[in-house]
Amino acid sequence: MIPYEEIRVPVAGGGLAALRWPSPDPDAPVVVALHGITANALSWGAVARVLDGRATLVAPDLRGRAGSAGLPGPYGIAAHADDTAALAEALGRGRVVLAGHSMGAFVAALAAVRRPGLFGPLVLVDGGFGFPAPTHLSADELLTAVIGPAMDRLSMTFTDRDAYRSFWRAHPAFGGGDWSPEVDAYIQRDLTGEEPELRSGCRLEAVRTDGGGLFQDEVLAAVHELPGPATLLWARRGLMNEEQGLYDESRLAAAGQPGTKVRAVRVDDVNHYTVLTGEKGAGEVADALLRAAFPR
Repeated sequence: MIPYEEIRVPVAGGGLAALRWPSPDPDAPVVVALHGITANALSWGAVARVLDGRATLVAPDLRGRAGSAGLPGPYGIAAHADDTAALAEALGRGRVVLAGHSMGAFVAALAAVRRPGLFGPLVLVDGGFGFPAPTHLSADELLTAVIGPAMDRLSMTFTDRDAYRSFWRAHPAFGGGDWSPEVDAYIQRDLTGEEPELRSGCRLEAVRTDGGGLFQDEVLAAVHELPGPATLLWARRGLMNEEQGLYDESRLAAAGQPGTKVRAVRVDDVNHYTVLTGEKGAGEVADALLRAAFPR
C-alpha cells in the first residue's frame, strides 16, 4: 500500500471524509473517484498504487459510509452528486477527472450533468447505465437481487477483524487469488464497533435510499446527457464472479449506450469487484484515468 492523507471537506450537515493520494508533482492532474453502494474510499487503493503519483487521486467516503457515516440524510444519488461537487470545489484545481465504480458511476454521471464546469472526462467502472426497476419486488428485495450478500452483511455482526476478513475471503469474487493488502485495508475500513460486536459502518438507511435512487428518471438519464466524453470499463463477470456480468453488448444496447458520448470497453478476466481492486482491473482503470487526464 502507498501512503495517503485524510481530509475533511464541508458539505451540507457536516464534513465529508476523503482520502488523498498526492502526486509529488504539484501540476499533476487530479482525479476524484467515487466508490460503490456499500464500499468506502479505500476501494480505490490498488488504483492509487498503480497510478504511482502520476495523478493525485482523491476518494471520498460517501455520505453514510466509513468516515462519513456520521453525516445526516437526506441520502440519495443527488445528495452524493452535490457532495462530489463540493469536494471538487474545495480542491480548487479547476476541472478534474471524475471516476466512479458501480453506484459511484451513477453519481459521477449525475454530478457531471449538474455541474459541467467542475468536471472533465469521466471514467465509469462497471456502472452508470441502468434499467427501470421491476415493479414486483420490494425495495429490499430489489437491493438484494442487485448487490447480493453485500446487502446481507449490513445486519451481521462479527466477533473480530479476522472473522470479517474470513467472510470476505470466502466471497466468490475474491476466490481467484485477488486478495491483496489494498483489499484487506478496504474491507477493514468498513468495520465499526467493538469486539465481539463489530459490524459494517454503512448506514442501512443510506444504502436503501441510494439503491432506490438508482432507478430514478434523472439518474437513469444522466449518462445519456453527459456534456463531454466518458469511458465505461465493464467487467466480463458479475458480483458473485458469475459468468454473466452486469453488462454485455446486448445489455448496453438495450440501455442505449450506442450513440452516447460513452465509449464502452470490456475488461476480461475480472468481476464486478476485481475490475477495481484486482491487479489487472486496477491497471486498466489507472490507464483509463491517465488517458482522460492527458487526452491526445
